[in-house]
Amino acid sequence: MFDDVVQFIQNIYKTKGFIPLHEPLFIGNEKKYLNECIDSTFVSSVGKFVAQFEEKIADYVGSKFAVATCNGTSALHIALLLANVSKDDEVITQSLTFVASTNAISYCGAQPIFIDVDKDTMGLSPKALQDFLEANTTIQNQQCINSTTGRIIKACVPMHTFGHPCRIDQIKDICDKYHICLVEDAAESLGSLHNRLHTGTFGKMGVMSFNGNKIITAGGGGCIITNDEGLAKRAKHLTTTAKVPHMWKLVHDMVGYNYRMPNLNAALLVAQLENLDSFVIKKRELASIYSDFFNKTACNFIKESKNNRSNYWLNGIILQDKKQRDVFLDETNSKDIMTRPIWAMMNKLPMFERAQCDDLGNSEWLEQRVVNIPSSIIEL
Repeated sequence: MFDDVVQFIQNIYKTKGFIPLHEPLFIGNEKKYLNECIDSTFVSSVGKFVAQFEEKIADYVGSKFAVATCNGTSALHIALLLANVSKDDEVITQSLTFVASTNAISYCGAQPIFIDVDKDTMGLSPKALQDFLEANTTIQNQQCINSTTGRIIKACVPMHTFGHPCRIDQIKDICDKYHICLVEDAAESLGSLHNRLHTGTFGKMGVMSFNGNKIITAGGGGCIITNDEGLAKRAKHLTTTAKVPHMWKLVHDMVGYNYRMPNLNAALLVAQLENLDSFVIKKRELASIYSDFFNKTACNFIKESKNNRSNYWLNGIILQDKKQRDVFLDETNSKDIMTRPIWAMMNKLPMFERAQCDDLGNSEWLEQRVVNIPSSIIEL
């Protein structure tokens, strides 16, 4: 049924062997910087590459500060703590997301509220957010109170799905109106812009991931970006086990976390950043080729929406229904082409099944139809 798709992807990647969904590309100074790091013996979280990476990533996205962490989930956990999210508070996010987004909320002892997404961006819908807040909340003492639960809604975590920016400017306006702290999950959208501004820079804080399958990677790693110097300092303190700086005393003034990025990972990322612009160009070229091909088929290729520039981290298509989606997944994977469905909705997982939700109609529709196809950076 999908032989033409299989052959097309094999032709792009010039192989009938295994084609991964997304593999890293190391073509620059990675080995050079790693050797420098090893020779220095500073391989843990103290070393020059950590500081270099923080400076370079902040400059790239147009943020004043960046704090490097060991992964994206730890970055989101700390960002939520800095947003004063604590036990029995509530955080709004989308149900159609990777589980790490919701896990970080749980680490704070808070409860998620799942709101629907827009079909075109697959990210949190500002209309759904506005409708939920109008119908279910009141403002008391500059706090947003959930009328159903009586809890305070402290934060909102929208995600830029597969690198496609959501309508983050509209979401920010709504969050500001309702006194909700906006924390952007930009884990997948390094190199993506909304209205010419980089994702992750609209909220009080943004978080990024450099996991092994991301557009640039160190095998792991994450960061918090912010324009607030006080938040940046607190983030660095909390992620460094809350150790009070001193020449030799070992004093910690609060419960902290061992979340800092090791120098080894940072060395890789400094090298990867040097090629990021070319990576984004190549990924957008691949997306254009996919778009031209799928325009001639019954599959709908997912394109960037108006006012957005996507990094096309993972290319996606929309099938007609769940049955056709499953046939596509079976046929491609049986031919050694790695394809994957979008995530299971968070409210369907056992640990989050009691969470408050809106109708999630778009999320349900997308969950049954979206498939990711191979998206590795290649020479075309």
